[in-house]
Amino acid sequence: MIRAHRIALAPNNRQATYFARAAGTARFAYNWALAEWQCQYAAWKQDNSLPKPSQAALRRQLNAVKREQFPWMLEVTKTAPQMAIIQLGEAFKHFFAGRARYPKFRKKGVHDRFTLTNDQFRVEGSRIRIPNLGWVRMRESLRFTGKVMSATVSRVADRWFVSITVETEDPPRRPAENQGSVGVDLGVLALATLSTGEPAIPGPKAHTALLKRLRRLSRSLSRKQKGSSNRNKAKAKLARLHARIANIRQDALHKLTSDLTRRFHTIGIEDLNVRGMMANRHLARSIADMSFHEFRRQLAYKADQRGGQVVVADRWFPSSKMCSVCGTVQKVMPLSTRQWMCPDCGVHHDRDVNAARNLAHYAVSSTVSACGEEGAGSGRKTGVKPASVKQEISTEPV
Repeated sequence: MIRAHRIALAPNNRQATYFARAAGTARFAYNWALAEWQCQYAAWKQDNSLPKPSQAALRRQLNAVKREQFPWMLEVTKTAPQMAIIQLGEAFKHFFAGRARYPKFRKKGVHDRFTLTNDQFRVEGSRIRIPNLGWVRMRESLRFTGKVMSATVSRVADRWFVSITVETEDPPRRPAENQGSVGVDLGVLALATLSTGEPAIPGPKAHTALLKRLRRLSRSLSRKQKGSSNRNKAKAKLARLHARIANIRQDALHKLTSDLTRRFHTIGIEDLNVRGMMANRHLARSIADMSFHEFRRQLAYKADQRGGQVVVADRWFPSSKMCSVCGTVQKVMPLSTRQWMCPDCGVHHDRDVNAARNLAHYAVSSTVSACGEEGAGSGRKTGVKPASVKQEISTEPV
């Protein structure tokens, strides 16, 4: 199992300057390679006898010219530009596979980072040794034992973090306390409504709560002269607030997903069309504030670690319009209808609770059907969609 541990660093001024220069070198190498890739690809389309661009060829090309053209690259670790070009190659691989958009040029001050291979750093206790820099203090020790694969140093607001990737043995699966199932209906008024009938779980709504302060700091930044010291201070203050909003949101989602996967074995959710929902300008901010995709990502890998499963219903599944008692489907159910009565069986429903119960029924029936059929097509027949599994990266509040 590959796991990553994100740890806050405590660099001095000299070390922070080195980090900024290494991140700048990685950004320059990435942008240089992207420009070269575009030129070489255009030339290849005109003449197929020319070689197609590749990250390996671009790395060799950079190594051949950097001593004469970019001597300042030698002042930081050699893996900063090399890994940036490898990451560009991965970006193009995902683009050609249809999993991502076309790679963009990196901007200064936006996701500043550089990556080290395992032969370029060493971790001892609560410190890490980096080439040409020496030991840098970490806020905590590495939690995992195993083979250290790589480390990525990144900047969030005015703080530096290191994400250390470790190959570990698969830990023993901790089964859920309740081997039953639950349906989870996601919404804007409440983040999650459970089929158990528990009170709806409110979302953190960190962006909404701090919106006035966010607007005030944004106005303050826009009034500062570009390149001035005061503008840099205002920019750092705004970045810290954005980081705080992200941390509040992540903390709430981690607590909720951990609680659900600890309590239930099978969890049914709906495949929401978030991009389409964001087209509603009246709800776009509230929808983005809930982070539905991040909720699903965390739920998937945490359920997998406990041996559970997340069953994703198709986005056209009528969870809200179907009576969870008799199965009657209403033809029309406007979003403003929060309470309704089934015309066939007469049961009174809360819209969100009813949707959650239908998702729970769907999860159970899909799981039974999938287990009873053989072959790779069973998941498609039952409508069970696999949720992506990505390991957790721990964060420290800003």
